[in-house]
Amino acid sequence: MKNVNDQGWGTMSKSAWKRAGVVLTAAAVVTGLAGCQDDGGGGGKKKAAAPAPAAPRTQTLGEATKVIRAAYTKTAGAKSAKVRMSMSVTGLGAESGTAEMTGVQGWNPAVMDITMKGSLFTAGDPEAPEQTRMIVLGDVTYLDMGTEKAAERDGKRWMKLDMKAAAEASDDPTAKHRMTGGLGNMNQDPAQQLALLLDSPDLKHVGAEKINGMETQHYKGTLSFEQMLKANKTSEVLPEKEYDALIAAVKLAGLKGYDTEVWVDEDGYPARMDVDMNMGIGSMELRADYSDYGAATTVKAPPAEDTFDLLGMLEELEGLEGLEGLEGLEEPTEG
Repeated sequence: MKNVNDQGWGTMSKSAWKRAGVVLTAAAVVTGLAGCQDDGGGGGKKKAAAPAPAAPRTQTLGEATKVIRAAYTKTAGAKSAKVRMSMSVTGLGAESGTAEMTGVQGWNPAVMDITMKGSLFTAGDPEAPEQTRMIVLGDVTYLDMGTEKAAERDGKRWMKLDMKAAAEASDDPTAKHRMTGGLGNMNQDPAQQLALLLDSPDLKHVGAEKINGMETQHYKGTLSFEQMLKANKTSEVLPEKEYDALIAAVKLAGLKGYDTEVWVDEDGYPARMDVDMNMGIGSMELRADYSDYGAATTVKAPPAEDTFDLLGMLEELEGLEGLEGLEGLEEPTEG
């Protein structure tokens, strides 16, 4: 019987699997500090008898809703942007840490090509590269596992995971939700995040702020987990039994809702988005800064010869383990 490790698959360390899981969750799966107000200075002589500046005006709910709706329309039409993300997970012991992600992304269709680094990906794994790259094309995610891991798999450094196929193969409703257009995807798509903010019962305008050198208007709102699922039509995707199990699992984890903030620039695009999730035992903060909306985005899959399929690998291992379980059984004797 050929040993699993002979194929190189079984040599992946526990920490490497953890790193892959964290990265894929980040794919599947954006609290705000007040920006500095622009003082409008600029040198030169002051004008005599200059009138006092008007006090900043807070927009009404109707005005705020109009701005967010217009930003959604513009963002959905742009279909792409450059993105810089930061993520912080606290209160979860060894699973806590920080991460930074930079690159490009597109939506409708969903594509992403980003480079990631941080303790969330490297903690506990001395073999982990300083940074790693992730490519997303629709339902398929590719993760660069690094040179050393590639040596264990005949040079195949890219791990492929078809999220839709993985969801169909999973018996876990929580995992299935994450992998079928769940919260992670919504947080990564600025247009969808704006649409969700419109459903917030407490959407409000915070005020004018300067973000990354740009004048912006700051808005915030909160969504319950049930509202988030409804907006994402999760109840239509999952069978009733699995949907109820998902709700129960989330309540058990202590997740009550999402605090969402967005800063809309003078061109009507979101310059920054924050999502803060408190899960009772821990929390996650995700910030995304966007720029260059509408820029051409070309994202390609890695060469097939450099890629191995994670689901196929797991099915192969499961089959080998099943065969190994037959060892030791005696051959039937003739009566």
